[in-house]
Amino acid sequence: MVLTKYNLGELLELTTETNSELKYGPDDVKGMTITKEIIPTKANVKDTDLKKFLVVHPKEFIFNPRTHGKKIGFGYNSTGETFLISWNNIAFKIKKDAEKLVLPEYLFLHFNRSEWDREACYRSWGSSTEVFSWYALCEMVLELPPIDIQQKYVDIYNAMSLNQQCYERGLEDLKLTCDAYIEELRKKLPHKKLGNYISLCDTKNEDLQYGVDSVRGISIEKRFIDTKANMEGVPLKPYEVVFPNEFAYVTVTSRNGGKISLARNTSHKPYLCSSSYIVFKVNNIEELLPAYLSMLFERSEFNRYSRFNSWGSARETFDWEEMQDIHFPIPNIEIQQDIVNIFKAYNTRKDINEKLKSQIKDICPILIKGSIEEARKEA
Repeated sequence: MVLTKYNLGELLELTTETNSELKYGPDDVKGMTITKEIIPTKANVKDTDLKKFLVVHPKEFIFNPRTHGKKIGFGYNSTGETFLISWNNIAFKIKKDAEKLVLPEYLFLHFNRSEWDREACYRSWGSSTEVFSWYALCEMVLELPPIDIQQKYVDIYNAMSLNQQCYERGLEDLKLTCDAYIEELRKKLPHKKLGNYISLCDTKNEDLQYGVDSVRGISIEKRFIDTKANMEGVPLKPYEVVFPNEFAYVTVTSRNGGKISLARNTSHKPYLCSSSYIVFKVNNIEELLPAYLSMLFERSEFNRYSRFNSWGSARETFDWEEMQDIHFPIPNIEIQQDIVNIFKAYNTRKDINEKLKSQIKDICPILIKGSIEEARKEA
């Protein structure tokens, strides 16, 4: 058995079928991520003319020609369903006479590697926007082992993916249990004003006890993250200190994708955040658990509420007065703890699932390398 080199243009062809007859609707529109996943589109396509959108059948590929830093938005339709993508993306498939040379799943392993992203970005051109064109893709070289070796390594990848997907389905069942519990409380218990349970914090870093390593930003996923700001020369004395179990949020909600940036410090060390953020704490943890409140903040209902109750012209803000005026179901502390335990189990399993997904992606270059080495040994 030998390895054979091909230009990708010898194996691939564009797919240009459009949704001209409107066979598919808004619910069929998909997007892609730089982690090579197909996802429901984030764009509002309700009133969009879908006739020009590209039709993507099973075993076909898509990519966004506009590069995103060091990665390419890319996806492979591994499902049995057909979907749509925006006409300004590119869709392609394996040529009919090349199907005996390369498996689409094996080709996806090739694309799902950081090595391929680096080469694709290197081959991209442009000034304000760099573009990785179809022609640049066709010029790339691929070294292929025989089909039976390809299948062997595809089977390994598929087995790992199947295990991860089964784990993820169990994860969603756990989340539904937690959401159902909260929904039951929401219907049965009287809602209490949050302002009676929380208060502002205003501890500044005036003595510079905490340095730049303690500075954090806040994501719309309700997490503290390493700051993306350039902190060189920035005075840290005005920065707010966020102690463990305290909360901080960004009042500005416009251009945030319908979400509010808010987080609880779940670590064992203080953080620093910008003085423009609002920092607050629970007054009495025997009445309200910070972890329970944190869970309520993570629900999509709270995102919608905070966005609806934001006010302003050039930018809309969810002020402290509005935060205090929220009404939540607050059961006794034992029930709060039960819900927190379920939610904690969900978050633990969620973290494990993300690690599994990362491991599956990380194994792609190993599988490609293994298949090539095996073909060389048998040559």
